[in-house]
Amino acid sequence: MISLMKIALQTLKVFIIFTGCTILFYYGIMWVSEEYQNYHRFDEPEGAALKVSTAVNEENSSLLDRLILFYLNGE
Repeated sequence: MISLMKIALQTLKVFIIFTGCTILFYYGIMWVSEEYQNYHRFDEPEGAALKVSTAVNEENSSLLDRLILFYLNGE
């Protein structure tokens, strides 16, 4: 009977530790998500920003030209 009580107590301890770590992990992920949710990545740049890319003329480009451009840019 005592052995069964020790097993039940150990199981309860593992369950409590697992539940506590799961809750801690969940709230940690929620905190990180909330931090990055308010981060504005696509705002207009301030100051003397320059445009560094140009649009490719779609009318005169063939499939081969587009493929070569794709491999040259490494995208």
